[in-house]
Amino acid sequence: MSTIAQPTTEARSGKMLRAMVGIGILCGLLIVLTYEGTAPIIKKNQAEALEQAIFKVIPGTKQTRSFQWMEGEGFTVVDAESATTDELVYGGYDAAGKLIGMAIPAQQQGYADVIRILYGYDPAGQTVIGFYVLESKETPGLGDKIEKDEDFLAQFEALPVPLNEEATAVANALQPVNSGKKTQPWQIDCISGATISSRAVGNAISESTARWAPLIQQYRNDFTIE
Repeated sequence: MSTIAQPTTEARSGKMLRAMVGIGILCGLLIVLTYEGTAPIIKKNQAEALEQAIFKVIPGTKQTRSFQWMEGEGFTVVDAESATTDELVYGGYDAAGKLIGMAIPAQQQGYADVIRILYGYDPAGQTVIGFYVLESKETPGLGDKIEKDEDFLAQFEALPVPLNEEATAVANALQPVNSGKKTQPWQIDCISGATISSRAVGNAISESTARWAPLIQQYRNDFTIE
């Protein structure tokens, strides 16, 4: 009577291992292909969203330019996609090519995650002239008030950020305070019930203006369109 040899435990384990490896490779390949296929679309959508945000935070903008900051060299016009650093700012110009404001990215840890914003800065008036939330995962109905609360948003329509006499630093750093506690022009009233989120926005703009406002004033000629 003939018998059929049963596969050994080692053989069964080997087949299972090869199958798992094969599935892993296939899944990895699919992930890479999906990323490669969607990355250009995502990048294009992000660029379009950023451009629209620039128009929002610099009222009256008709054309824009991207500028790359290089330490010790100043600002250079670049194609944002080919920039060699992520230290970019964006100039907003009227129809005649006159600079009317700079759009500057900033970010800060909020309640749920990092909040990414873009704010407008008027070098001539030394004021913040608007801000827009680029990315936020804050709690709906609470943290997302940073995008909807009219009183909070109104503070950034003409928020003074004057420099010192030497134009080397902000005279008074912007300071977020609890709702109703604002007593100085450089303070920002936070939103009751969304204090962490609104304070994150205030701190992001405060830290960013402290860095960029003096540099933009010092290298203001870099933004002139010939």
